[in-house]
Amino acid sequence: MRRLTLALATAAAVLPGGAVLAQSAQGDVAVTIYNNNLALVQDKRQLNLPSGKSKQDFPDVSAQIRPETVTLAAPGATIVEQNFDFDLLSPEALMEKAVGQNVTIVRNGQSLPAKILAYNDGTVVEIGGRIEVLGKDDRVIFPSLPPSLRARPTLSVTLDADRAGTRPVTLSYLTSGMGWKSDYVALFDEKAGKIDVQGWLTLTNRSGTTYSNANTLLVAGAVGSGGRGMGSVMEPGTETAGRERIGDFYVYPIPGRVTIAERQQKQVSFLDVAGAPAAKAYAYRNGWLGRQDQPRSVDTVLRFSSSKDGGLGDALPAGTVRIYMRDARGAPQFIGENAIPHTPMGSRIAIRTGEAFDVKVKAVVQTRERVNSSKWRTTMVYTLTNAKPEPVTVELSQAGLDNWWKDTRILNETQASERVSADEALWKVAVPANGEASVTATFETRY
Repeated sequence: MRRLTLALATAAAVLPGGAVLAQSAQGDVAVTIYNNNLALVQDKRQLNLPSGKSKQDFPDVSAQIRPETVTLAAPGATIVEQNFDFDLLSPEALMEKAVGQNVTIVRNGQSLPAKILAYNDGTVVEIGGRIEVLGKDDRVIFPSLPPSLRARPTLSVTLDADRAGTRPVTLSYLTSGMGWKSDYVALFDEKAGKIDVQGWLTLTNRSGTTYSNANTLLVAGAVGSGGRGMGSVMEPGTETAGRERIGDFYVYPIPGRVTIAERQQKQVSFLDVAGAPAAKAYAYRNGWLGRQDQPRSVDTVLRFSSSKDGGLGDALPAGTVRIYMRDARGAPQFIGENAIPHTPMGSRIAIRTGEAFDVKVKAVVQTRERVNSSKWRTTMVYTLTNAKPEPVTVELSQAGLDNWWKDTRILNETQASERVSADEALWKVAVPANGEASVTATFETRY
């Protein structure tokens, strides 16, 4: 019922003078957009101020402006008071404000005086002493516009000017409802050991306002908030990217000026690299005392670098990497995706794209005995199988060895391991084509 009423009000409400699409009141606009649903808007307008105190309206500010962040730079003028009017004109708001007021109902070509009694799940009116609910063909004419309703989000500021005249005024504020993200499309050529990567920046505007012809910067970083883990493995790099920076954040400017429309997504390319070295690997990480009744598939991992020499040659803002490979007919097919965090240039990146159908691992606890009050001895057997027609190498790691005490030992093992940390041992196991391999290791731990 409410949707029908809103549709009725949208189609039928008539305001004095008719509906006119107003031109934006914004001036020279610059927008800096961050990753965490936050943007800085700087709007430079020309104002003709009288001497002394005057109220100035700034329409077309963000509907999600944070009023406490507003600053106004006006030569020769100071701010006395500011108000943000966010009660916006809409058919629904107009009908709500009209409750208890007299209007005109147009029905079958006749104009009937009426009074709006209620607007809840429908519109209840009084017409000629009768109580009715508006029908779908009824048209409502309002005598005037309620003064509290604004056609556009408006900031009202009382200024005290030392002299009369026109001057530039710069309005700055933070707003929610705007953000951006990065996405990567990667085409992997396994035989050539190469990868082509294109990076896209996607802007989203849900702030309630359009920003016209704006100078736009994107800042890679969630300002004022902590980071979060991603699904990829990364060895951070130490190279400095040739990009503009603000503090500890990289800046990605949008070329030229753009209009960022309300409820719009806009995509801009920022990275286009062909033929960077890349390689596929297989990995499996077993938790402490992890055992399986059935073999489990290993992870497929794509490795590449963001370094200047032999890599993508750029700092990579956080986003999702989607991997494609060409099939036997030459058509690119999607094989997996994962997220990366904000990644410095020179980093080694490993994207887990999925699980290998033909390569599996089965971990078994062969024996486990208590040696004394503080020592356990555990023997693990890992069986790896390969149904592929070519040999593979699986990076098999045993985790959870020593989360606290730092005195875990591997007493014996059938293949030498690499202790990548006090908590984890790694074996690089060669598994023959259409065959299997196994690793047996005995650990001495406190648990």
